[in-house]
Amino acid sequence: MTERLWSPWRMQYILSDKSGDCVLCAAACSDDDAGNFVLDRGEHNFVIMNLYPYNNGHLMVVPYRHVASLEDLDDETLSEAMCLVRDCTALLNQVLHPEGFNVGINLGKAAGAGIHEHLHIHIVPRWVGDTNFMPVLGDTRVVPEMVADSYQRLRRALEDKRETSNVKRET
Repeated sequence: MTERLWSPWRMQYILSDKSGDCVLCAAACSDDDAGNFVLDRGEHNFVIMNLYPYNNGHLMVVPYRHVASLEDLDDETLSEAMCLVRDCTALLNQVLHPEGFNVGINLGKAAGAGIHEHLHIHIVPRWVGDTNFMPVLGDTRVVPEMVADSYQRLRRALEDKRETSNVKRET
């Protein structure tokens, strides 16, 4: 008997036209943050859920500017990006309780960047044992929660944190 793992949400990406506009720029310009899974916005960067995550809670910090290299970013954008990475790891620690993180940038197609023309920083929560036979032998990842559900949990926690911060500032 052949075992199957279904991931029907990937079909939309597989069949989509990838020759058009940059999906990260489209998300940056859209007013529909929830529909695009944009979790947070800064002055120079935004945080978005990865629609095809390596692990549950996989986030990306993305500059609004459509650039492919670090050299094309100013100091303010780079500084804010790292502050957002820090804030994202704190949020993920609070909500998902990972045991570690992979944080990285794939610069260029040869380095494995799926969207090589728009720089972005990956934040991947990790748990001991999350790399098992599935990704190693089957080239398949098992993500236990739908991206939309993770988004809702992270968004609620982010909003709760902001409300608490505002209450502290007002007193």
